[in-house]
Amino acid sequence: MTSRRQLFLSLIFLSLGGLVLPAWAQPQPPIKILVGAPAGGTTDTMARTLAMVLGTQLGRTVVVENKPGAGGNLAADAVAKAAPDGNTLLMSFTSHAINASLYPSLPFDPVKDFTPLTMVSTSPSILVAHPKVPANNAAELVKLAKAKPGQLNFAIGALGSSLHMAGDAFKMQAGVFIVNIPYRGTAPAVQDVLAGQVDLMFAAVGNVQSHIKAGKLKALGVTSAKRLAAFPDVPAIGESLPGYESSAWFGLFAPGRMNPEVAKKLADAARAAVQSPEVKRRIENEGATPVGNSPEEFSRFVDSEIVRWRKVVQYAGAKPE
Repeated sequence: MTSRRQLFLSLIFLSLGGLVLPAWAQPQPPIKILVGAPAGGTTDTMARTLAMVLGTQLGRTVVVENKPGAGGNLAADAVAKAAPDGNTLLMSFTSHAINASLYPSLPFDPVKDFTPLTMVSTSPSILVAHPKVPANNAAELVKLAKAKPGQLNFAIGALGSSLHMAGDAFKMQAGVFIVNIPYRGTAPAVQDVLAGQVDLMFAAVGNVQSHIKAGKLKALGVTSAKRLAAFPDVPAIGESLPGYESSAWFGLFAPGRMNPEVAKKLADAARAAVQSPEVKRRIENEGATPVGNSPEEFSRFVDSEIVRWRKVVQYAGAKPE
């Protein structure tokens, strides 16, 4: 009798427990944002800037986990294969679109295996030269490169990166031959341009701004459609090369096949976080522009980027490192 009574009381306790702690009140695991780049870089900074405010919007803990390698593909693959429950997200960047044609095969589909949530920010780059280069803007550089084909060179911080593609898009549209010199990282590439070992490079504004102001590098043009407020006297490359524009972008993705209601909740929270004064200020301090567009707008943008960069990759014959 005692054992039956204990069993009966246990069932009542469990039933009451279910009423006291319903499913929605159960402790939830933290949301992970995977970043396919090392800690301290721009993509990592964007993810950590977003994470704190996104957590507040969702009432959840949001953590950032770095999973660098293969141009962001390791993190992307992990998210593509994650459960579409909203607990695993991806902060990706321009290489998400470039890798679609740069790599001969990928373990995931860059479109079907992801749910675009919002573009977080865009960041233009700047074309710089060592002071010895006899060109003061993009138009003069094109003229010089056509007069001396193959005698000028670009430092490339990482093969297949947005900055690499910015240079190849410039060469393709201008019809010039400038030699690429690849490096393992932006820092050594910048150092060799400063030393005059290499003539030119496309760089993130934050990586070269102090050198430009100190007169150690010349700014020949910016890759944005319009001039930058920080460099009002530096022309946009598109002013002399119509249609040229190249900006790095950073966006938040979830796994594909996600429940529309879950996807909408995440997207709305992410957009609200991007548009919050705190996050906007931090993004702008990085020399970037906050966006926070709709999932539909972001999805169309990613599709167009894959097509756009495929043409540049084919022109350049670029291969992954």
